[in-house]
Amino acid sequence: MSLELENLSILKQGSTIFDPVNLVIKPGEIATIMGPSGCGKSTLLSAVSGSLDNVFTLKGSIRLYGQDMISLPMEKRNIGILFQDDLLFPHMDIAGNLAFAIKEKTSRIQKNIIIDNALKTAGLKGFEQRDPSSLSGGQKARISLLRSLLAKPSALLLDEPFSKLDQTLKSKIRHFVFSQIKKMNIPALLVTHDPNDCPENGVILNLNKEKG
Repeated sequence: MSLELENLSILKQGSTIFDPVNLVIKPGEIATIMGPSGCGKSTLLSAVSGSLDNVFTLKGSIRLYGQDMISLPMEKRNIGILFQDDLLFPHMDIAGNLAFAIKEKTSRIQKNIIIDNALKTAGLKGFEQRDPSSLSGGQKARISLLRSLLAKPSALLLDEPFSKLDQTLKSKIRHFVFSQIKKMNIPALLVTHDPNDCPENGVILNLNKEKG
């Protein structure tokens, strides 16, 4: 099943922000949205996540695994979001940050096992008690992704997640993020300005303002 955007357009004060979007993203696939600043890329992600400001109006449809998302509030869409800022909780250690994403009914022992396995996957074994402020940019990026994935989202949105990383780290973190999306087998929508961020053989959609 897929994430599908059909004839999706966003209006503000009666004016359409960009041409209608038609896109199908299959599980494990990563589609890329590109375009100049101000063309509505992040606004499109907000529409998909359910966090769109009420000054905007939506037309068209958003379906995830066949279910219409338009009428669902953000908390019921089960869509993860990864931003360019890590947004880790500074008052929690790394284990606490990751545990926050795991379902409440999970036992403490099982949570510890899940966190340990996740950190091993990210090459960060033993980081459970570390303070977020002690981590490098690349380490924070990996923890942020792990936290998003431990919530078991049905789809993942990525809003320029690599833009603040230096060139040395970008390739490594990009590979880690994309590999985890494929492993989870969920559809993902990536917004970026950098053509190098686009997955090989992935769908690239250039967002353009509607003419007229």
